[in-house]
Amino acid sequence: MFPALETELRQETLPDPYEDFMYHHLQYYGYFKAERDSLPDSATHQQAWKNNPRLVLNGSFGERDLIPDPLQKKKLLYSSMLTPHLLKSRQLLHNEFGEANPRLREPRELFGFFSGSAPLQAPRWPIECEVIKENIRHIGNEKIPDIVGEEKGTVVYQLDSVPTEGSCFSSSRVGGKRGDIKELAVTLQGPDDNTLLFESRFESGNLQKAVRVDTYEYELTLRTDLYTNKHTQWFYFRVQNTRKDATYRFTIVNLLKPKSLYTLGMKPLMYSQLDADTHNLGWRREGKEIKYYKNHMGDGLQPFYCLTWTVQFPHDQDTCFFAHFYPYTYTDLQCYLLAVANNPVQSQFCKLRTLCRSLAGNTVYLLTITNPSQTPQEAAAKKAVVLSARVHPGESNGSWVMKGFLDFILSNSPDAQLLRDIFVFKVVPMLNPDGVIVGNYRCSLAGRDLNRHYKTILKESFPCIWYTRSMIQRLLEEREVLLYCDFHGHSRKNNIFLYGCNNNDRKYWLHERVFPLMLSKNAPDKFSFPSCNFKIQKCKEGTGRVVMWRMGIPNSYTLEATFGGSTLGSKRHTHFTTEDLKSLGYHVCDTLLDFCDPDQTKFTQCLAELKELLQQEIHKKFSELGQDMDLEGSWNDISLSDIESSTSGSDSSLSDGLPVHLLSIAHELNQKKMYKKKKKTPLQTRKQRNEQYQKNMIREFKSTEYAPERAEIASTLQKQPTFFKNSGNTSSSTMKNEKPRMNELNGRVKGNSLDPPKMTTSILTKERMQRKKPRFTVSCSPKRSTNTSQEPAPDMKPNWSRNTFPATQRGGANVVSVSYPSLHIYTYP
Repeated sequence: MFPALETELRQETLPDPYEDFMYHHLQYYGYFKAERDSLPDSATHQQAWKNNPRLVLNGSFGERDLIPDPLQKKKLLYSSMLTPHLLKSRQLLHNEFGEANPRLREPRELFGFFSGSAPLQAPRWPIECEVIKENIRHIGNEKIPDIVGEEKGTVVYQLDSVPTEGSCFSSSRVGGKRGDIKELAVTLQGPDDNTLLFESRFESGNLQKAVRVDTYEYELTLRTDLYTNKHTQWFYFRVQNTRKDATYRFTIVNLLKPKSLYTLGMKPLMYSQLDADTHNLGWRREGKEIKYYKNHMGDGLQPFYCLTWTVQFPHDQDTCFFAHFYPYTYTDLQCYLLAVANNPVQSQFCKLRTLCRSLAGNTVYLLTITNPSQTPQEAAAKKAVVLSARVHPGESNGSWVMKGFLDFILSNSPDAQLLRDIFVFKVVPMLNPDGVIVGNYRCSLAGRDLNRHYKTILKESFPCIWYTRSMIQRLLEEREVLLYCDFHGHSRKNNIFLYGCNNNDRKYWLHERVFPLMLSKNAPDKFSFPSCNFKIQKCKEGTGRVVMWRMGIPNSYTLEATFGGSTLGSKRHTHFTTEDLKSLGYHVCDTLLDFCDPDQTKFTQCLAELKELLQQEIHKKFSELGQDMDLEGSWNDISLSDIESSTSGSDSSLSDGLPVHLLSIAHELNQKKMYKKKKKTPLQTRKQRNEQYQKNMIREFKSTEYAPERAEIASTLQKQPTFFKNSGNTSSSTMKNEKPRMNELNGRVKGNSLDPPKMTTSILTKERMQRKKPRFTVSCSPKRSTNTSQEPAPDMKPNWSRNTFPATQRGGANVVSVSYPSLHIYTYP
């Protein structure tokens, strides 16, 4: 490979590219005046001199006659090379014997010159190093399994019928399909048959087909979300008939995402039933030779990607499970909620209700968590916090964060008791139970991503999010909602972070970023504030955080927990476990106390830090654009959306619109909605009707044949605006005077006492609207106080007006009765 290491030169020499370059270079600058053909062939002469040192060149460089006179060798060489009219340069090369070579030295500034036809220069070593003469080379290609397919392999597991795009959900029943359950796995031929037995027809399971392509190698195909033809990421299946110490290879062949955390060191999860029974060992990360790459199976419209890994099973004849992440099923949630409902202490402050029924008829649970209030004023003063999870069924890490939150908020910790004293928590722990049950990754049984349809009007097709939105709307009418957070999972970014919404109100500028910054300080080894994003994209208008933000919740977030691990602090380069995710639920509660601390020191400090970070980001953006800007006085007027990147790194799926069978229903509902709006148009007043009648009369008479009469009548009508004006005022004042009478009459018809619940709600809403409160702070007892019976702060008590209720008449006399709201109304909001 390197000719300089060879002991002898090759017999056949190639033209020297360096001499060609030097010839053109020197001739261009006028340093070389001879003809091209008069240059000697240095390689030929060097070979001749080495073979016979006595041979010298003849007088002319172009001639090939050799003179066997050693005495004339130097004389002819130097005379030819140093002839002034041929060459002005004197940069001659000398060998180790002091003999001159007819070549020029390499110019110092031209070391970068490289020719593809020239041999490579051998590497130069320090003279102290010993080097063997053998060239060592390796290939860099890792093993990537070729996709064999079922044509050359053996199908050992395959689901018969899977509803895909074009079909729609019709009905459901406990136990699924009627009839006997078919055996989809192959039948073993004997005890020596080592074929793995696959199964995924259980809760949250996902595997459509398994093909055996070698003794210990299998190709797996995941099932897409039901009633769709995409969304393949979540996998969860069982294997049986394992062999110990054999190296198995599994390759999933139909993944759709071009990027994955598997390329950054993430490993699949494995569960051994024998280890669980004998050693109490659960899920663990397993797998070697993990690779995520693009394959060539696609139809040309949508590329597919493969995930391959090898594994050794710990036992013979074991039952093992593989999963994308720690599973958390609908049954797991029901068992947890049943334990809470049966707990005599927790059931006192945690009320379990049914929010709605899903499309398949499964219960969507709603938890209301708050300590019983002593007075209705104290209950009305509480602010609300709304939390939800599993709108995407394949993101089970959201359920583990929710479980950690519920474990802490339902505990007897002083901080948990304080939070229950000052807040009303509305929790929807599983928004999409149907998708969780069938093993979908992103969609419900409607075949659509629910987190893109929070503005839907189709209550029957999207009941879970429709009722969630309605619940929050009613909650906003009763009290202020301090925070909304939806728990998700992320498959392409490490750590945990939040997506929020930029506040357009300059008075509360950057306030939406304070809670994420506080959370990053409370969980520095898990939560990454630089990964947070607050830009609202058009494709995210139908998401929960954007819809709730537009409804009036300033702190509206999507919490993204990675499927992988952390790159921060003590957790650096480690996978997240369920305990790590549950601890984040505790940190959410801890951050709530910091966020609402009456001592605003932490809040102010975080706000100042955010402004400094934003200034640095603005300077960075302008420096990248090559612009200079003085930001002393106007930097806070710059739009945050202009300097913030999009959330393209999130696991976002563009909305596919409504399914075909729902388009007509949506159109009919929209038409009815428009008709109701038109029907509710207020009638014109008498003054407006008179003015319109006057204009019509003038227009009618102007179009008649008789101009004199038309002008006379028109002038007569124009002299009468005072009449119409007076009549309009009279009718208006009459209407105003009649309104109290109508209200009083309605009160008499219904009875002397008004409806307390309705009046209480209206009074509290009106009082809350009139009262000025800090936007993001709640007056509460200091953090970590052990006193559980906290009295409400004076400024938190609503001002109950004695003149709010109208007077009633008894026996012809006006008796003013003061009506207070009932105690039971707001005890459990």
